[in-house]
Amino acid sequence: MAASDVSSPASTSTPIPSDALIIVPVRNTVLFPDVIIPITIARATSIAAAQQAVREQRPIGILLQRDPETNDPGPDGLYRVGTVANIVRYITGADDTHHLVCQGVQRMRVLDYLPGTPFLAARVLQIPEPTTTSPEIEARFLNLQRQALEAAQLLPQVPQELIAALQGTTSPATLADLATSYMDIKPSEKQDILETIDLVARMDKVSRHLAERIEVLRLSQEIGQKTKAVFDERQREAILREQMATIQRQLGEGDGKAAEVAELTKAIAEAKMPPEAESQAQKELRRYERMPEAAAESGMVRSYLDWLIELPWSLPEEKPIDIAEARKILDQDHYGLEKIKSRIIEYLAVRKLAPGGKAPILCFLGPPGVGKTSLGQSIARAMSRPFVRVSLGGVHDEAEIRGHRRTYIGALPGNIIQAIKKAAARNCVMMLDEIDKMGRGIQGDPSAAMLEVLDPEQNSTFRDNYLGVPFDLSRVVFIATANMLDGVPGPLLDRMELISLAGYTEDEKLEIAKRYLVRRQLEANGIKAEQVEIDPDALRLIIRSYTREAGVRNLEREIGKVLRNVAVQIAEGSTSHVTIAPKEIVSLLGQPRFENEIAMRTSIPGVATGLAWTPVGGDILFIEASRTPGRGALILTGQLGEVMRESVQAALTLVKSRASQLGIDPGVFEKSDIHVHVPAGATPKDGPSAGVAMFTALTSLLTDRTVRSDTAMTGEISLRGLVLPVGGIKEKVVAAAAAGLTRVMLPARNRRDFDDIPAGARAKLEFIWLERVDEAIAAALEPAKTTPAAAE
Repeated sequence: MAASDVSSPASTSTPIPSDALIIVPVRNTVLFPDVIIPITIARATSIAAAQQAVREQRPIGILLQRDPETNDPGPDGLYRVGTVANIVRYITGADDTHHLVCQGVQRMRVLDYLPGTPFLAARVLQIPEPTTTSPEIEARFLNLQRQALEAAQLLPQVPQELIAALQGTTSPATLADLATSYMDIKPSEKQDILETIDLVARMDKVSRHLAERIEVLRLSQEIGQKTKAVFDERQREAILREQMATIQRQLGEGDGKAAEVAELTKAIAEAKMPPEAESQAQKELRRYERMPEAAAESGMVRSYLDWLIELPWSLPEEKPIDIAEARKILDQDHYGLEKIKSRIIEYLAVRKLAPGGKAPILCFLGPPGVGKTSLGQSIARAMSRPFVRVSLGGVHDEAEIRGHRRTYIGALPGNIIQAIKKAAARNCVMMLDEIDKMGRGIQGDPSAAMLEVLDPEQNSTFRDNYLGVPFDLSRVVFIATANMLDGVPGPLLDRMELISLAGYTEDEKLEIAKRYLVRRQLEANGIKAEQVEIDPDALRLIIRSYTREAGVRNLEREIGKVLRNVAVQIAEGSTSHVTIAPKEIVSLLGQPRFENEIAMRTSIPGVATGLAWTPVGGDILFIEASRTPGRGALILTGQLGEVMRESVQAALTLVKSRASQLGIDPGVFEKSDIHVHVPAGATPKDGPSAGVAMFTALTSLLTDRTVRSDTAMTGEISLRGLVLPVGGIKEKVVAAAAAGLTRVMLPARNRRDFDDIPAGARAKLEFIWLERVDEAIAAALEPAKTTPAAAE
């Protein structure tokens, strides 16, 4: 031992009995007999223990900690089995670090620790190595030696001394310990092998660990070789391509790349791009020409050039718009909608007289199924231009509109440029469907990106992120559709001209079914027109009793169900001609789903019929009021929103303030609880437009006079008794006509909306215009019932 290497003796020297062993705990190292390893010590107790062992030239005991995070382990924190070791060399570094070079001598087991020592010391039992030999041990020895040599040869930069030591070892126990010492396994697994005294069991454990490590090393080596082979093959291919190109140039032969570049040059010239776009295309073409074909960026540049070439930069020759033909096309494709058609004809006339003018962006607003998308297709037919549709529902990424930058793999232009390419015309009709369904996400606000697209002052220089050059959208005819305006930002709404489409009346639905829906469903189900005859009364029954909608989408589905039943009969050969009368509808579609419940719901005092607006059109709303003994509480049910709750409070206050005029005993308010309920309790409801209906229902309840069953009403009320205007008049009146009502009461200040009401609905209804709530009571309530005593 090199005792001279110890820097200084310990401050106190405690004698250790000769039959005891100084213990040095280690964190992640397991020392085996006959193996030499370096150990770094840093704890003061370990340094003192090592220095005393060096001074007294005595061996030490190396024990593994159970928890390597423990800084000062006690006897319970150490394994009981370790290795007796000699300190070959003690080295103190320049940075005050201490290192031991130890050689394992023999296994040992701790019997008990000595008390009162400044470092761990214990009496131990030294465990001799088994020396028995047998054919079984010999066979295991040879197999273990083969495995150890194979594992060593698979390791990168393995020392030759290790291979020599493995080959020169003749002791099975030494071979097992040496292989374990250099194996890459957990310290706890090495400790388990150290504690295995039986030689056969020890060799079996080492053999299993070696087999696992050999398999891992083989796979790692195989993966490395394959990766290297791939890179070598790519380099070889790139070199060969360059050599081939050089040879072809020397021979004066044009290669494939040169022919491709010539083709792209010709295509760029024929695309008739603006100067800025053409300059960018030429620049990218020169880059592409210099790139080797194996370059990763080559495909991206080629894709970009293809997009620039295939876009319709030049304006095609426009056919003059024939206004008479346009009117004929609109009449063929759509029944009714006279005001909408008139506005579209005006729009087309302006486009005809001023082709280069900045035409407004039309936005068709209305419930589903009323023909918004098909109106756009009709406009495209009337203008003899290609039609493309861009669905904006659910779009929440700005890049969907403006495109991705070319720095991203898989980048593409936005939906606008993609639609232009699909239409192959810069003056196409582009339908921006469901513009109110755009969202906003972490990738940006697509509605903000739409501002430039829909602004006639800006869209002539629209810049897609992928293209990087301006593209002129000013000649595109943009038409947007929306179900409701709540989801459309104000700046975007300001760029569009709204054209509202109300729901259809029953007569209009009947005409649409006869002219379009039946024919379309006959074709869809493979039935000839002469094989089926549908009675108009049967269609009217379907409209009235099996659908309740603003549009005709569900009506078409129900007609399809009827015709599919007919298709079964024709396919089976049981009949060749079917006439569908109203009595067959119930057997084909089941019992009616909707019924006219107006008279039933308004047959008692306290029930009034209101009119409501929904995103899918107008609807009937019933207001029910009831009175029970109580202390003047007001109970509201039916999922009423905050504004509607305030309308009930205002209506009740107005009734209380006019109790004497209405013939109501003022004391009834203090002795009764009033419960107001709006049926369809699962549906949330809100808005101020039910104020008149609330006031009428409460007055009906407290005066014991029923509301006329043929009358519906809408309007906001004030505490002064004024009837204020509301929105959605057209949709509400259409719903009243469809429900079979004959009278509607509307705010007088909504007379401006009268012209928007379809003629069919106006013909069916009597309109009562309200300035004050007194007029509503006079027009809506039945006369008071006279008692027999009063009659006398």
